[in-house]
Parts: sequence; C-alpha cells; structure tokens
Amino acid sequence: MGDTLLIALRATLVTLVLTGVLYPIAITGVAQILFPYRANGSLVTDPKGRVIGSELIGQNFSTPGYFWPRPSAAGANGYDATASSGSNLGPTSQKLRDRITTEIARLRETNPDAPLPIPAELVTASASGLDPHLSPAAAHWQVARVARARGIAPGRVAAAVDANIEGRDLGVFGEPRVNVLLLNLALDRQFGTAP
Repeated sequence: MGDTLLIALRATLVTLVLTGVLYPIAITGVAQILFPYRANGSLVTDPKGRVIGSELIGQNFSTPGYFWPRPSAAGANGYDATASSGSNLGPTSQKLRDRITTEIARLRETNPDAPLPIPAELVTASASGLDPHLSPAAAHWQVARVARARGIAPGRVAAAVDANIEGRDLGVFGEPRVNVLLLNLALDRQFGTAP
C-alpha cells in the first residue's frame, strides 16, 4: 500500500509541475514573444500614454457625441469587467421585455432621424455583458445622432465608421464589426472631443 501511495504522490507532483507550472510559463512566454500586445490585454492608450481601456472589454459611452455600445448586464451598473455575465433573462421574461421597451424608447428619443428598425444588438446585452463590438449596421444607425451632437455632416461620421470596420478573422471567421472604443477615439482624433 505504501508503494502505491508513493507512486500516486509522485505522479500527482509531476502532473502538477508540468500542467500547473511549466506549461503555463511556456505558453505565457510564447504569447509574450509572438503576440505581446494581445497577451498584455490589448490595452488602448490616449495621446499622453495613459491606459484608457482595452480593445477586448466594452465600456459605457452615454454622451450623444459618441457611439454607444450594446447594453451590459455585467455588474450592478453594467460594464463591470469583474462581473462578466449575461442577464440570463429568457424570451418570455417580462423584465427583459420591459428593459427592451425602455431602451427602444430612449434610442428613438435620442436619435429620431435614424431609420427603423433599431438593430437588435442596441437593445440586448451580449452573453458576457462586455462585448466591445457592434455590427456596422448598428454603428451606422447611430450616425445621425453623433453627427448632430458634434455639429458635423453625417457623411463624415459615416466615413469614420466605414474606416473602422474590422473584417472577418483570417478572412473567414466571425462577422464584420466595429470596435466602439476605437471608433470613438478615431472620432476624437479626427473631429476633436465631443461636447
């Protein structure tokens, strides 16, 4: 029995060292060498070099002069990276219907010149609650509001959206998308900070 216990302990120790120490160190090292920007969180900095966010985590923008992300169910006030989660509300949930109805009313009020229908992603949270992307259609739906708030022609804002569309990964995976944080930063660089 003692020999069997010793063999089991050695196997456990070897497995722990291999999978709990050596493998993570190796993968971290490879990632730091091959993809340092991504491995370190895809952090976005302002012109002064201060970190203002990550390309991978959605942030709340509520000023009319900026593009708004999807609603978030992460944390009490949304967009809480320490509480990533969906709302877990099903299609028959009255709470979900009420939230969507309220969101549609807010979007119509703040963007009356936008065409109907409102893209579904602007009224529903993503599974993580922290999705940093919108579809090009959802971004274009907001162009009228952003242009009006910034006092510039809608065509110039639409051109900024088009310039920030990310294609499919490796040309095949996923859908074209727009990173809301990067788009808003591009607007600030091109037209100045929104009022």
